[in-house]
Amino acid sequence: MPNAFKHDFSDQVSPGQPAGSNRRRKKRARGRFKRFSMPRMPKFSLSLKAPKLPSQSGISTGSSLPRIPAPGWFPLVGTAIGFIAIMLFVSGGGRDVDASVSLPQEEWISPQVDLEAGEQTRTTTTTVKAGDNAISALVNLGFDYSTSHALITKANAIYKLRNIRVGQSFTRIDSGGGTSIFYNIDGAKRLHLQKQNGADEWQATLDERKVYSRQRVAFGTIQDSLFASAERAGLDQRTTMNLVDIFAWDIDFARDLRAGDSYQLVYEERYNDAGRMLESSILAAEFINRGEKYQAVRYEQAEGKVDYFTPEGKSMRKAYLKAPVKFSRISSTFKTKRKHPVLGYTRAHRGVDYASPSGTPIHAIGDGFITFVGWKNGYGRFISIRHNNRNHTSAYAHMRSYAKGIKKGMKVRQGAIIGYVGMSGLATGPHLHFEFRSRGRAVNPLTVKHPPAQPVATTEKQRFQTQTAPLLGRLKENSAPLVWG
Repeated sequence: MPNAFKHDFSDQVSPGQPAGSNRRRKKRARGRFKRFSMPRMPKFSLSLKAPKLPSQSGISTGSSLPRIPAPGWFPLVGTAIGFIAIMLFVSGGGRDVDASVSLPQEEWISPQVDLEAGEQTRTTTTTVKAGDNAISALVNLGFDYSTSHALITKANAIYKLRNIRVGQSFTRIDSGGGTSIFYNIDGAKRLHLQKQNGADEWQATLDERKVYSRQRVAFGTIQDSLFASAERAGLDQRTTMNLVDIFAWDIDFARDLRAGDSYQLVYEERYNDAGRMLESSILAAEFINRGEKYQAVRYEQAEGKVDYFTPEGKSMRKAYLKAPVKFSRISSTFKTKRKHPVLGYTRAHRGVDYASPSGTPIHAIGDGFITFVGWKNGYGRFISIRHNNRNHTSAYAHMRSYAKGIKKGMKVRQGAIIGYVGMSGLATGPHLHFEFRSRGRAVNPLTVKHPPAQPVATTEKQRFQTQTAPLLGRLKENSAPLVWG
């Protein structure tokens, strides 16, 4: 559909077409346009340590529950462990702060290598940085390219090293008996590559720590912000973000929250034998927003796929997310007439503007194919997506930059990060201009109703009810003994 957006994205007007014939208006428009020429992209990163949270406030530990594996992917769950450290204020008030967080590398006991008496060892460590891959990391340890390729091939049977993440580390230990390489996959697993002196090939093994789990119940009422309330309830930020992700299709957390809204959840924490928490997974949750109750429960389907459903078995997912950015203030809504803040004259505003800090991740609202990536006049850096329902398209403008690997024609999944908020093109401050179109006609993204995804299969209904009933029953309980297992 090469011409799908030819006449649609016209609320940002070229400087050669100002409204009216007054010379002074033309001159002002040209001057404004020059100030918003294509900028250089600054390179910077933010990091923020997670705050220490209260240990018991508003929280109770739960009785033994069925252990359910984590979903394969969920918006922001299933990507590398990371989260946005922000304060989300009700009724659109307060200040939004966005930061990308890299969790501390899980500490392992020093790698044990069998040594003969008097044997000397040499240890070399490299930490994965942005832009690194497995080859570059192994080269940094002193291996040549040929050996690095051989190591990756050997490791693939246990762990695919293309999945390495920023902040993780490789350690090389050379001794009189041979060479060992350790890669910390997470707090529970470590890849171990070893070659004894005189051996022809490398050997790959997976070192595993014992993992413990416990279930808890947390609850709270929002007084000032969701994150402040969750902190008082003893929830870490990862769990709070997971709670937001579960209800993201029904609640717009940027504009729908109100003081007095409440929530409760049953969740499972997993720890290694050193007592460090590895992950937190929500098993069941309830959120009351403006008097309307939403409930979700996690369920593993017969084929192994894990997702969240209503107590009746309907999917929590919808065809499209409620918003492409999390926790952003709406600075301009869908209007048939709006005075342009840069050009100064009135045009239709066919989308919604989300004011966010520069660098805030932008997510694809639904599955589809990218039909355009590039600079588009006043829209600046721009992406359009044709969704699997071929009548629907979405557009994202004023980006600071695109996500790594984004290109025209590629397939994207719902929730995937496609770019970052900026102010390229004609923009007075960092924000995302978002548009949604049905059959080529712009519609208000805030009022569109989207159908849910596939429900639990009829043949699985009895199994679904049996597995989820105990979890839903726990939502109303506020205390139980701690269970390790």
